[in-house]
Amino acid sequence: MTSSKILFYLSLSFIVGIFLESVISIQGGPASGGKIPQFVLWVFLFSAILIIFICLFAYFLFQSSQELWNKLLVAGFCILFLVLGILRLQISEFNIAGDELSKLNDKGEISLTGVIIGEPDVKDTSQKLKIKTYDFGSTVLATTNRYPEYKYLDEVKITGKLETPIETEEFSYRNYLLKDHIYSVMYFSKIETTGKASGDPSFAKALAGKPFSAIYSGILWLKAKMRQSIRISFLPPHSSILEGVILGNKSAIPQEVKDKFRITGLSHIIAISGMHVVILSSIVMYFLLFLGFWRNQAFYGAVIFILVYIVLVGLPSSAVRAGIMGIIYLLGQKIGRQAMSLRVIVLAAGLMLLLNPLFLFYDVGFQLSFLAVLGLILFEPILRNFIKFLAFIFFRIKFKEKYENFLMLFTVTISAQIFTLPIIIYNFGNISFVSIFTNILVLPVVPGIMLFGFLSALAGVIFSFLGWLLSLPCYFLLIYVFWVVDIFVGPWAYKIIPDVSWVWAAVSYVFLGIAIRYSNKKLRMKFLDY
Repeated sequence: MTSSKILFYLSLSFIVGIFLESVISIQGGPASGGKIPQFVLWVFLFSAILIIFICLFAYFLFQSSQELWNKLLVAGFCILFLVLGILRLQISEFNIAGDELSKLNDKGEISLTGVIIGEPDVKDTSQKLKIKTYDFGSTVLATTNRYPEYKYLDEVKITGKLETPIETEEFSYRNYLLKDHIYSVMYFSKIETTGKASGDPSFAKALAGKPFSAIYSGILWLKAKMRQSIRISFLPPHSSILEGVILGNKSAIPQEVKDKFRITGLSHIIAISGMHVVILSSIVMYFLLFLGFWRNQAFYGAVIFILVYIVLVGLPSSAVRAGIMGIIYLLGQKIGRQAMSLRVIVLAAGLMLLLNPLFLFYDVGFQLSFLAVLGLILFEPILRNFIKFLAFIFFRIKFKEKYENFLMLFTVTISAQIFTLPIIIYNFGNISFVSIFTNILVLPVVPGIMLFGFLSALAGVIFSFLGWLLSLPCYFLLIYVFWVVDIFVGPWAYKIIPDVSWVWAAVSYVFLGIAIRYSNKKLRMKFLDY
């Protein structure tokens, strides 16, 4: 058994451990106290250690049966890593329950001082600020009026009532914020700016785990200037859509436009999501291949594109995770081995869950990123070869390599859509019947929108006329996108499915796994020559 295969099994066991613990605690959330009993963990832990010691002892006594003992040894370590996954989530649950600031929730007015540790989320009439407090070291999400404006690294004093994030039958705001380690919120509290935190000795403590603050602050400054440039060169709603595509800022998009994009299955192009980054990076790589670049050159070009994009949108955690998944997928393409690609992505998911195990159940972006890449690794080659097979059987057409890149635009879209559909239905209760068609029509122009939109916004920071001139190609592409949306939007284009159980989503992925395994064994080899 190779070392990469062993790492794959260990990572998968760790993820399964987190999954099992999450299922136990999901009824009331991690703060509810529900968890796998300690005696069960001790039984598994003792069994794992016993198996490991027996295998190590027998390994040296029975040299002829080394393969058997190797498999048993790996099985013992898999049980051990499963226990470690359970314990990792339980530690996170313990930290949530022990947060000192959250114990003051719903207990009257309080005054706190801290620093704004992220870009303010500005809406039409309000704004949300992530404030890390000096006294407790915990983060508060404060909602306040649209004005005055606040900036990243502003030191503030907030006065108001701490509240526990609300929960309803339809949506748990508490669980949504848990993944960001936010357990307390304030609504329309009194906020006073006391200065910039960068000169405060306690600033380092307040921003623990937030390096390169000066660089991040500079990125936010450039982002604000580019946003201003976009609003000068484009009129709404084109300007708001471009802000979403280029800068990851969808707060300025009118709700009516958001609804249209949701109905037509195009919401991912105006939001930072794993599916967005994965599909877009794939399109960039295949476009470079079509232009004649070598695969290694196209790989590095696509990786650079992802890194630039992540920096451009201000390094939010969702974009960073999505970017990691996108790079892993491209790395798998570069390696050219499906099994190795799968092992790398599972290892990466395990490492990300080691840092924050709450991602698995409470971060839809992480789920979409992981599943979109899985779809591209496991399903896209089968789908592409199947279409090539049908094209040869019915039309006697063989795809040349350079034209196959256009086929990949279609198969990448379908594969990502299929693998993320159960999670989208489970979380949002919405299924779009036209998303495949709209994505096929719109995704090929997204790189052009991003390229000309980025150049226009950046040039407009220096010289507004040049920014307007470069905006013209982007403007016509945006008109095309709205034309597609207007054609396919309508009550017939989607259906709302309420109260979807997570069991349904799990069963869907079991069937997908069975179908892929069957296709790999029985069908895929028949298509390889076409």
